[in-house]
Amino acid sequence: MSTFAKAAVIRAVRTAAQAALAVLGAGVVDVLAVDWQAVASVSAGAAVVSVLTSLATGLPEVVPDGALRSPGRAVR
Repeated sequence: MSTFAKAAVIRAVRTAAQAALAVLGAGVVDVLAVDWQAVASVSAGAAVVSVLTSLATGLPEVVPDGALRSPGRAVR
């Protein structure tokens, strides 16, 4: 798997988790009453949009030499 693909997958998983938390946090959290299909649908949609955005704009954590750096760290 290329460095770009690894970074895009990491970003998509993080985005999906954030979307799931947003859906769960939008109402009263009762595990038995949560519409898990809606949570999965929104999370999957967010992950797809994240991957498409990565393809369209690139990823700042993939530096020109192909290495993967942690977000927030300066490139030397």
